[in-house]
Amino acid sequence: MTLEKENTQVKNVLDKVTILYAGDSGDGIQLIGNQFTNNTALYGNDLSTFPDFPAEIRAPLGTLAGVSGFQINFGNSAVFTPGDLCDVLVAMNAASLKKNLSRLKERGTIIINSAGFDKKNFRLAGIDPADNPLTNSSLDGYKVHQIDITKLTRENLKDSSLGSKERDRCKNMFVLGFIYWIFNRSLDSTIDFLQRKFKSKEEVLEANLKVLKSGYHYAETSETFSNRFEIKPAEMAPGLYRNVIGNQATSLGLIAAAHCSGMNLFYGGYPITPASDILHELAKHKNFGIKTFQAEDEIAGICSAIGASFGGDLATTASSGPGIALKGEAIGLAVMMELPLVIINVQRGGPSTGLPTKTEQSDLLQAMYGRNGEAPLPIVAAQSPSDCFEMAYEACRIAVEHMTPVFLLTDGYIANGAEPWKYPTAEELKPIALKVRGARKEDEEAYLPYKRNEDLVREWAVPGTPGVEHRLGGLEKDKESGNVSYDPDNHQVMVNLRAAKVNQIAKHIPKQELDSGTTDSKLLILGWGSTYGAIKTAAQELKTEGVDVAHAQIRYIHPFPENLGELLSNYDHIIIPELNDGQLVKLIRDKYLIDAKALSKVKGQPFHAQEIKNEVLNHLK
Repeated sequence: MTLEKENTQVKNVLDKVTILYAGDSGDGIQLIGNQFTNNTALYGNDLSTFPDFPAEIRAPLGTLAGVSGFQINFGNSAVFTPGDLCDVLVAMNAASLKKNLSRLKERGTIIINSAGFDKKNFRLAGIDPADNPLTNSSLDGYKVHQIDITKLTRENLKDSSLGSKERDRCKNMFVLGFIYWIFNRSLDSTIDFLQRKFKSKEEVLEANLKVLKSGYHYAETSETFSNRFEIKPAEMAPGLYRNVIGNQATSLGLIAAAHCSGMNLFYGGYPITPASDILHELAKHKNFGIKTFQAEDEIAGICSAIGASFGGDLATTASSGPGIALKGEAIGLAVMMELPLVIINVQRGGPSTGLPTKTEQSDLLQAMYGRNGEAPLPIVAAQSPSDCFEMAYEACRIAVEHMTPVFLLTDGYIANGAEPWKYPTAEELKPIALKVRGARKEDEEAYLPYKRNEDLVREWAVPGTPGVEHRLGGLEKDKESGNVSYDPDNHQVMVNLRAAKVNQIAKHIPKQELDSGTTDSKLLILGWGSTYGAIKTAAQELKTEGVDVAHAQIRYIHPFPENLGELLSNYDHIIIPELNDGQLVKLIRDKYLIDAKALSKVKGQPFHAQEIKNEVLNHLK
């Protein structure tokens, strides 16, 4: 629904709106996107966001490659995606308009910074000045508002002692104030943010506040913008909510697991996009006894975590695909030693350096098979920004209770995306059964570090515990004593034991449930990870249109839930959308001999719900 249509039909009250902010990466697009998101969350709307920015620290100004975008979909009912197409496009220059015009709905609204549409910007964006989109007919059918935001910002700050570049950086606040007025929002949350951010820079604070209020009052006093729009708060379950970004939720899940298990949390890692924010967030919480270590490289990061696990800490590390490749040998060491360790892969576009700031789900098979030898380990995947909390907690629980390294897969889309998150209470969190071996008594038999319980799990013996001294390393070990063994029969036993131990975890994870639909539906859309929102939206829209489909989202990938095969056998058709070239579909076909069909997308962008709907409808035809 466009703003203009809604204004005439429902008197400025909208159900949902999608806004796309776009401009140069130096225009502060991500900042105003996050500020509008926080404001929207405080107002009580449900929301979903998609930050989309270049990989370069100083991306080429004015070019298509240098465009930074931030899309937010918010409404008065449940929101699961940032929206396929936007109702409002804010374009700070010619490149941002050219790149994003196709993402705007018919009759949508465009707010343009006319200062970004001069000859220089046309040249940088690859636009012939004679084909100016502001004067030709290419924008016919849209509601276009041209404002010289740069000029108005400079006029507001003409008496400021700041330099010209510092003044121009404030123009994003003009846009934010303007949008706040259009959608009937208070400036208070952003004023509070600016006061905290620039409390030691009085001139910068004063300039940003002045331009923020100027943008608000410009919209208020302009005859062009006589209409305001309101999206009422969404109805949500009672509880305490906050806006949360995926990487923040992952960090909080790790902290909660450490607290509930009574353990110290150790994080050893190396900065890499888009996983670095986990290190940044954990470093803020040293008051909880958390130790963070920024190592000199990826290998040192995971090896420090393995050492911390040997010493009795809840040990974690995080990276993205290239860093996980470097950690491969050490992950195999943790498998061989059977120590708890949580390895987080915030996936991005590959291979090699690939697309560092774009999203992908292409590391599933790397997590499954990307080590030398037979080195199986559990794999879980988060499906949304808030779900990163629960699955980080689950990864820790499985690692500790089953004495194994565990992969947690997220990706750049949900790691940087945001949504409202209801704080869980302590009672809602699963208990973590921490069992650390105590001192050996004098009348006990010799300690056997690899003697196992009914779940094939060995004991966790922390160094310094009397009588349970033992040897650990990467060489194959005797099945009970842990002594180095080259016996071929023992190696076969150990390989089988390590695999059986991981498979046994299926008895300790939830059964697979349908998110929507029934087992009587003919077609199932099966997803994993961040495809959740797009699939759920597509399934809901198909149901509204009378198309009977079911939807299931897998969060436990290795081992699969015990009932997954039985569930899948109910359907004549199974479609698996993935942001890769078909990886889960390979695992499903291999495990269950089911002719599932892949819907692959490898563009560095998340699925649109419409793409999934089209595939389902074409398949049913």
